[in-house]
Formats: sequence, C-alpha cells, structure tokens
Amino acid sequence: MNPMEQCENLVKKVYRHFDASHDFQHIERVRKNAFDIADTEPTANREMIELAVLLHDVSDPKYSSKEKQEEDRIIKQLNLSAKKITQVKEIITAISFNGGHEVEAETIEAKIVRDADRLDAIGAVGIARTFAYGGAKGRLLYDANETPRESMSVEEYRTKQTASVTHFYEKLLKLSEGMQTKKGKELAIERHAFMELFLENLRKETGEHI
Repeated sequence: MNPMEQCENLVKKVYRHFDASHDFQHIERVRKNAFDIADTEPTANREMIELAVLLHDVSDPKYSSKEKQEEDRIIKQLNLSAKKITQVKEIITAISFNGGHEVEAETIEAKIVRDADRLDAIGAVGIARTFAYGGAKGRLLYDANETPRESMSVEEYRTKQTASVTHFYEKLLKLSEGMQTKKGKELAIERHAFMELFLENLRKETGEHI
C-alpha cells in the first residue's frame, strides 16, 4: 500500500466520528476542488496537495482539544521524508481562517488547498455544511438580535456560540475576496452570489433583518 492509500484509510477512521459538515465527503469535495485548481497551476506538487487535503481536518480543534495529535500520529505511519512532512504541515497551517488571524499561504500548494477548502465552505454546499454544524452544536438558525463581530481573537472565534446565519457574516461572505488563485477566484464568484441570494430569501421569508 502506498502512502496516499494508507493515509486515506487512516483518515477515514477519524472523519467517520465527525458530523456531516466535516466528514470524509467534505474531504472528497476539497480534493476535487484542489485538483481542478491544480490543473491550472502546472508547477504545483499534487502529492503534497492530496496529502494535505486528506490530513487537514483530522486535528481540527472544533472536534479535539489534543492539538495536532491525530495529524502527527497518522503522519508518523506514512514513512514520509522529513522534507515532505514539513511541506504538508506548512500547507495545513495555512488553511485555517482562525477568525481572520490566518497564516499567509506562501507556496502554490498552500494557496491551492486553502482555496479548495474555502470553496467547500461557500455556495450551496457551504450553506448545507453551516447548518449541519450548527445543528450538531445546538445553535440557533438565526438571531436577529445578534450583531456579527468585525474582529475577534482566535479564542473568541472558536468558543462563542453564535447563530448559524451570523457565521455567514463573520466568515463565509469574506472568503471569496481572499481566494489565492485565479481559478479559485473564478469558482468563488457564483458560490458567493448564491449565498447572497439565500440570505436575501431568508430575510423575506422570516421578515427579520438578519
């Protein structure tokens, strides 16, 4: 079994314990997005991209307080060179939004995987994932009295239980403007517009200023 197959088998065991917003279907969609973008970036290393995609959520702090332990445990089993391990970890580190405190994506691989992951956070799938996560955490669908935060610490971003619709204003509607690749920017346009339309219809149906 090659390292990629081994990695996929190992991460599937982790993702099956997450809710539908971060399960292995999410990984498959991000991998497809990443490969679509990589097709337009001929210098990108697809092996590093795929490994980072597979591993990027296994140690997500939303599901585990054991920082990076799952990620490190799996990587140790893959027999990768020290250089590849460093590259994969650098890509993963650059993905997270962290309430706007993101690390700069310096390599083309990091830019591709960040865009691929964020594309899955917006549009129709992004809407579905937002409410899947909110439901799993017992959050309100919307709260007309809640004011979206313009700035927050990483800790505040991780811990405050905001309504699902508030998350659109605090994160999702900001993602398209931060896309790193030309293809990512192109793909984000339609998805962003769909979210705007969804929120407009939600306001009409609820009669709330949300």
